[in-house]
Order: sequence, then C-alpha cells, then structure tokens
Amino acid sequence: MDKNLIQRLISGAIYGLVIILCCTPLGGSWLSSVIPAIKQQYLFYGLMTFFMLVGVWECIRIMKFDSGIYKWLVLPLVAFIYYQFSKRFFYHGFFFNYNLSEILALGLIVIACITLFKFPKELYFESGKFIFTVIYTALPFSFALGLPSFSTLDPVNKPFTLEVMMLFILIWSSDSFAYFTGKFFGKHKMAPTISPKKTWEGFAGGVFFTLILGFFVEKYFPELRGNWMMVGFLVSVFAPLGDLVESQLKRSFGVKDSGNIIPGHGGVLDRLDSFIICAPVVYLYFILEKFV
Repeated sequence: MDKNLIQRLISGAIYGLVIILCCTPLGGSWLSSVIPAIKQQYLFYGLMTFFMLVGVWECIRIMKFDSGIYKWLVLPLVAFIYYQFSKRFFYHGFFFNYNLSEILALGLIVIACITLFKFPKELYFESGKFIFTVIYTALPFSFALGLPSFSTLDPVNKPFTLEVMMLFILIWSSDSFAYFTGKFFGKHKMAPTISPKKTWEGFAGGVFFTLILGFFVEKYFPELRGNWMMVGFLVSVFAPLGDLVESQLKRSFGVKDSGNIIPGHGGVLDRLDSFIICAPVVYLYFILEKFV
C-alpha cells in the first residue's frame, strides 16, 4: 500500500477523532473520569482557539507578511476579537437575537471574499493582508462558538449540544457527495482557473444528497436548533465557496498548501476552508430563523 495513503488515513482518523471528542459530549464524559475539572465546553473552546491561532499563522505564511508592524499586530487584534466572543461563550451571551455588530461582522466576511476574487491586488499591500487575515480567522471561529449550547449549572439535563458536530458531518458529506458525483458525471467546470476539478454536476449532487442527509439529521436529532434540511442546503451551497476562497487565496500568492500540520492533508486552512465560511452562514441562519 502507498505510504502516503497510509499517512493520510492515519492523520485523517486522528483529525476526525479529535473533532468528535471536542464537539460532542463524549470527550467531556471520557476525560471527566480522569480530570473532573475538564468540561466539554472547555474542549470545544480549546479546539476552536487552536484552529484560529494556527489559521492566523498559516495566513501570515501564505500571504508572505513583511517583518513590519502589521505582522506583529495581527495576532493581538485577532485575539482581542476572539476574546470578546469568548466572554459570551462562557457566560451564555449567545441568544441569537438581532445584533447590529454581528451583522456588520458578517458583512465584513462577505466584503473580504469579494475583495479576494475581484480585487486580489489589494491584498498585496500589508494593510490588505492585515485586514483580510483578521476577518478570515477571527470572525468565523468566533461565530462558531455561538453554535452549540450547554449548561454549567445543570450539565446532566442540558448537555453540550451537537450543532457543530453535525455541521462537520454535513460539510464532509457534501464534499464527498460532490466529489463522487463530479467524478462520474461531471462535464461542466465550475471555476476552472481556481479549482479545475469542481463541476456543476458535482455541485448539484452535493446539494441533493446533503439535503437528504439534513432530513435525517432533522428527523433523529429534533433537539438541535433550526431546520437541518435548511442547514444542509446552506452547507451544500457555501462549502464549495469556502473551498474556492481558500484556493483563490493560495493561488493569488503562489502557495500549494496552507501548511503541513495534518500530514498528507495540508494545513488547518486546507481542512477547514468550508467550515470557515459555513460557520458564520449557519450562525446567521440561526439568528434569522427566530424571526421567521
């Protein structure tokens, strides 16, 4: 068997296991028998924080920051923004009500993506690199903190919920469905200059089968907030966009992989490109769903 394939399988299995332990009550239940102070929300928060910090480092590497002031300011600003959301996470401040600052923050993600595709030369300036890195790393993982719910007062009756785990499952499934549908039926390229392997047939297959999977999530996990057929639709539409955003970022700066922290799979941004876009979109949906 190919040594690279074995490496990919092992590192992929470890990556998946870490996601499961940190995004479901299993991790807290398992570790609490050894270290009672470890709660599930700490594991999830630690995972998102790790992803965000590595993502910042990979952005600095991809975009080739100069050794100027922006390179040294980016991490403190990202940490400050993330800290503001962290306070809400630990004090249950995510109520999914209309909040102007959140809408503006979500709008910044849209503007950053448009700039990347339409005005990529703006990112060659140090100030452009700085602003894009802050938006692309701080905000998505900050919004991800608001997806699950839990109770520190009564964790038995209100355990850590599975929204993030289901989001990962839908993203992985959408990517797989789109890949196999495109492999067997794909003829029309979606974005040949950015991601040559993506086809509109694969995109359609990803949407169709992810909707079906969303139906089963909705049926068997009714305690989750929102309608998960709608979440499945949003994931199937925006997950490919997340992949295109990261591909365009690497293409603009002549980089093949964002990093090598996951052997055989690349960096954190390579693995979480879809999650970075889908997490804020699903968060916005949870806000809007309360008013419909």
